[in-house]
Amino acid sequence: MSKIYVIHENDEWTIHLTKRLEELKLPYELWHLDEGIVDLTVAPPEGVFYSRMSASSHTRNHRYAPELTAGVLEWLEFHGRTVFNGTRALSLELSKINQYLALEKAGIRTPKTIGAVGKEQVIKAAEKLGKTSFITKHNRAGKGLGVQLFHSIDALKAYLNSELYDEPVDGITLIQEYIKAPESFITRAEFVGGKFVYAVKVDTSNGFELCPADACQIDDLFCPVGEQVEEKPKFNIIHEVDSEQIAQYEAFLQANKIAVAGIEFISDENGIVYTYDINTNTNYNSDAEAKEGKYGMLELAKFLEKALEASKLSV
Repeated sequence: MSKIYVIHENDEWTIHLTKRLEELKLPYELWHLDEGIVDLTVAPPEGVFYSRMSASSHTRNHRYAPELTAGVLEWLEFHGRTVFNGTRALSLELSKINQYLALEKAGIRTPKTIGAVGKEQVIKAAEKLGKTSFITKHNRAGKGLGVQLFHSIDALKAYLNSELYDEPVDGITLIQEYIKAPESFITRAEFVGGKFVYAVKVDTSNGFELCPADACQIDDLFCPVGEQVEEKPKFNIIHEVDSEQIAQYEAFLQANKIAVAGIEFISDENGIVYTYDINTNTNYNSDAEAKEGKYGMLELAKFLEKALEASKLSV
């Protein structure tokens, strides 16, 4: 029987989608690719395949899941299966260098960035960037991995030689200009089927941890007992987003064969927009969605339902 296949490596992030698939009574199967085989001697099963492979898989002890997934996606595409977020999407998910070059090619502004391998080269990259304030980040990342803000080369040197230094899994550290926003927030635009669903405003006043998934939320453990604290939601769905910018993002996703994504951007003090991250295994925040009555995983499940029906008609 033809069904929906979900390729992933993190049950905690995938359960929100499977609940929606079950709600719609859709046939599905999970392929958890933390380990496995790619059997090139047989053809894949019939159905629709959706990849949610994450660049941060190594932080969950799934170091080679992206490499295995790359092989599986090549196998599926070779046999002409319907694949969403296939090989091209994965290549962008696993490399911010690839992301920035693809965005710039599409005429979408990104922050000035230099990649480097080796601590001495990281320092040289920061010197070459020539910015008073800059950040480091991992080339293969997710969840804000390796993101640190510096205001001097000396501070960077101290970090690189400290126990706090976090070695990138692919060896590549990015040095990037720091975009100072008039307010402490970034915006993340969500797309399903390559089409805009909604945008969410993310409060960054407490740091760079921007993962919207419920699994990433950390309660405030430092509130004095009995003290009333006014809670400020970290994630809020917003309605005013530049339509031309959204159209540009949709064209970018279509050109790069990306069906599902969350694209993050920030505006500087002069109102100039910089796009700095594409998440092709995007997650959604349940509190923000419940407040607005908009549900990303439900939209995704409906999209996969239509794709499954179309695939049956084409057989």
